[in-house]
Amino acid sequence: MPIYQRILVPLDGSETSQLGLQEAIRLAQTTQGELRLFHVIDDLSFALAMDAYAGQAADWIGTLRETGARLLEEGRRIAEAAGVKVSVVLHQSYNDKLPDAVAAEARRWPAELIVVGTHGRRGFGRLVLGSGAENILRSAPVPVLLVRPAEEAVAQKAGEAGAQHERVSLPSGALSIERSS
Repeated sequence: MPIYQRILVPLDGSETSQLGLQEAIRLAQTTQGELRLFHVIDDLSFALAMDAYAGQAADWIGTLRETGARLLEEGRRIAEAAGVKVSVVLHQSYNDKLPDAVAAEARRWPAELIVVGTHGRRGFGRLVLGSGAENILRSAPVPVLLVRPAEEAVAQKAGEAGAQHERVSLPSGALSIERSS
């Protein structure tokens, strides 16, 4: 039975990536392992920032870097408060896609496990929104632990009355869309 000592955790600021972080912290506490929190600024995040600030003079790259650094620092504080050794990496590249950047970091560090939060979408939602977690899974050089929200939370969100809403978190290293009903 493998004991994962070096755990890579991609973060994008979404609720599901926070679930992945919490699971990685629990695992690292159990194994006395360490975490590497990883945030990617790529061509997609740059394009989304440009779209979000269309018509405004903005330092999009600076904003993306500040947002990514803040996200990583928050994750670092959470992990350190739990007594887990942690390092952070803010990766910026317009040649790498998110899954490729995660796989390269897993090799470079070297990670023994990647922990990724996922919505666990199926069908049309997965087709339209894509699956960053699935793409990471396909390109990962090490095992990947996918962390989904509890079924009760998903069912509760689906059962709430009212119109369907989407929350798009921008700017970020990766597109983060949270849907609720």
